[in-house]
Amino acid sequence: MKKTIQDCLKERILIIDGAMGTMIQRHKLTEADYRGERFKDWHTDVKGNNDLLSITQPEIIIGIHKEYLEAGADIIETNTFSSTVIAQADYDMQSLAYELNVASAKCARTAADEYTKKNPNKPRFVAGAIGPLNKTLSLSPDVNNPGYRAVTFDEVAAAYTEQIKGLVDGGVDVLLIETIFDTLNAKAAIYAAKNFFRKNNLPELPIMISGTITDASGRTLSGQTLEAFYISVAHANPLSVGLNCALGASEMRPHIQELAQICGCYTSAYPNAGLPNAFGEYDEQPHETAHIIEEWAANGWLNIVGGCCGTTPDHIKHIADEVAKFAPRQLPVVEESLI
Repeated sequence: MKKTIQDCLKERILIIDGAMGTMIQRHKLTEADYRGERFKDWHTDVKGNNDLLSITQPEIIIGIHKEYLEAGADIIETNTFSSTVIAQADYDMQSLAYELNVASAKCARTAADEYTKKNPNKPRFVAGAIGPLNKTLSLSPDVNNPGYRAVTFDEVAAAYTEQIKGLVDGGVDVLLIETIFDTLNAKAAIYAAKNFFRKNNLPELPIMISGTITDASGRTLSGQTLEAFYISVAHANPLSVGLNCALGASEMRPHIQELAQICGCYTSAYPNAGLPNAFGEYDEQPHETAHIIEEWAANGWLNIVGGCCGTTPDHIKHIADEVAKFAPRQLPVVEESLI
């Protein structure tokens, strides 16, 4: 029988892939490349809609997944960071949301299954990437009206429900609610997932949750400390809780240390390749990122690790090589609360 992701987490530190956008940029795609034949007459510009490439350029997306798998990734993320009716409104492509998720899941599934077949002792898993949205439930976009919200909880939950249906129909193994800067958005995603599986009488897929500490204060954009964020999402009984994006590994270190001490489930971390330079590019080299993360593994803080913005298959290979010699973080024994 194929090992589950839970089986693998007990054995070793698992490797999640690196940045999708960084790899897509290397292809220097034009507006015509993004459009493909199907959308050649689309009425708005679509360059920059990376999720659309799962439909118009699937071989590029599959190829990027394979590069990360070749580098040692155990978990690859679907190309669905913005595949919701809310985010796709930027391109007037709301009607494609479900199709985008199915197509992206199938791209990742194709690549993962190929590598699992090559080495059945190292199964590869597909994480359905659920992004934070470009609208927030906790903050007003209007500085003159702090009570105003651009979207409602029900609208966010409905958007995530459609995304989750597409990811599940496309064959993902886990759901990854990631880059969370607003916990209320994440709660809508958790609600959508639980409700989807219950209503459709389907077994629940594991849920990974990954937040974003946005600055040196150690808080999310909506103002929560790391501990408050963890407590806010622990009710979902997640497979893992972790951090990604916004910070490089050096800046993320104290937060990963704290998380390892308070987290009752598995931990995850996928930092950026350092902080961006004046041109918005990432200069931290693979060996530099891996050297920092090696210490995390040596201290027993990690269960899942990889890279976010600016990271490449080279970063992932170096990280995988460095953490392979260390045992995974052991889950704490959680005492029953007194009633």
